[in-house]
Amino acid sequence: MNRDGRLGIGIIGAGKVGPVVGAALGGAGHAVVGITAGSDPERVEAVLPGVPTLEPAEVVRRSELVIVAVPHDQLEGLVAGLAALDAWQPGQLVLHTDPAFGTGVLAPAVAQGAIPLAVHPALVFTGTSMDLRQLATAYAAVTAPGPVLPIAQALAVELGCEPVVIAEADRPVYAEGVGAATEFSRSIVRQSAGLLAEAGVPNPGAYLSALVHSTIDHALAEAGSGAPGDPTATIDG
Repeated sequence: MNRDGRLGIGIIGAGKVGPVVGAALGGAGHAVVGITAGSDPERVEAVLPGVPTLEPAEVVRRSELVIVAVPHDQLEGLVAGLAALDAWQPGQLVLHTDPAFGTGVLAPAVAQGAIPLAVHPALVFTGTSMDLRQLATAYAAVTAPGPVLPIAQALAVELGCEPVVIAEADRPVYAEGVGAATEFSRSIVRQSAGLLAEAGVPNPGAYLSALVHSTIDHALAEAGSGAPGDPTATIDG
């Protein structure tokens, strides 16, 4: 880390999450030094203009903080593969964004002296600059060894999120919780929109917008207060 606290950040994963996380940290004063290639280079360029595209090992070599934002089933193999190349560096921060893993998945990097961090922003990413505004109202699940937990929390704050500490053993349950919220919401909205279309509603998505948002707002308020509530109350009055 530079004496002014700036980090050289490299990003492995050019999907919807990695570029946005890099842009948020860049906006907090850090320097994004490279990102791996992805399937939509124009979108990545729009979010991270001028950032060079590099091979994963070169991203690691140039970075003080490596953001690993790859699909769940690729994370473990990627970390181990880079370790097999002796890519990880002593004292280097390695942060992944997967909700289901704590820092254990980063063990091959830790064995080479890297410092493991797990930070999952609880947000459905679009991969565009719109996400930067959404991060300002989001929470982030943070997992890290005790001595470096403040670093993970600080990075979550720099993303714009409020950090919430999740124990290593609780990450699978945490992932199940956020997964249920996203997948069930999508499924229910699709089902409802299909039924409304069948009933002759011309634009079922727009028709459902106020109803769904107000229902979710009520449900979130009830979840925060601990009240069980009646799931039909906001519809039937």
